Amino acid sequence: MIFLIESFMYKVSNTFLFPVLLLIVGLFFYSLFEIGVFFMQAIKRKISYKNYIKYIKSEIRSNLGGYPIINYEIRRGFHGIEDLEVFAFKKLQVSSLVTKISPMLGLVATMIPMGPALKALSNGNVQGISENLIIAFAAVIFALITSSLTYWVTTIRKGWYAQEIKDLLLLRGAKDETSK
Repeated sequence: MIFLIESFMYKVSNTFLFPVLLLIVGLFFYSLFEIGVFFMQAIKRKISYKNYIKYIKSEIRSNLGGYPIINYEIRRGFHGIEDLEVFAFKKLQVSSLVTKISPMLGLVATMIPMGPALKALSNGNVQGISENLIIAFAAVIFALITSSLTYWVTTIRKGWYAQEIKDLLLLRGAKDETSK
């Protein structure tokens, strides 16, 4: 009975290798895309910085490239900090999820080929061992690079968005004080 369960689990786990590898490669390309979007946003922020300062001083009220929280507030109006935080969370949600899920997929893609590698070892098949270990190591490397890139982007954006929210709160607080 145990042999049947082990055999079933071995066969099922091997069927997950291709989809997991495909996901890792897809997330790797997503992380490269996200790096490009990040650098474009950084450039837009640099170009719009003077207008950002003018906005904070209440001198202008127009869309600012690279400042999504400010632009959200301009479009929707100020509805409190919770609204801004939810919007910022949603903007960071996908890259944050990729950061967390990539290493898990890398571990899965590392462990699945270990079964066939150990089986090849017991049969004295050195080529089978090396083929499976190449897959395992390549998968975990791709997954960790993916996670590192998206972690970096997400962390910097969190700082940007927190600063925007802080500036908006200071701006709103200053306007409330002057209206009293």
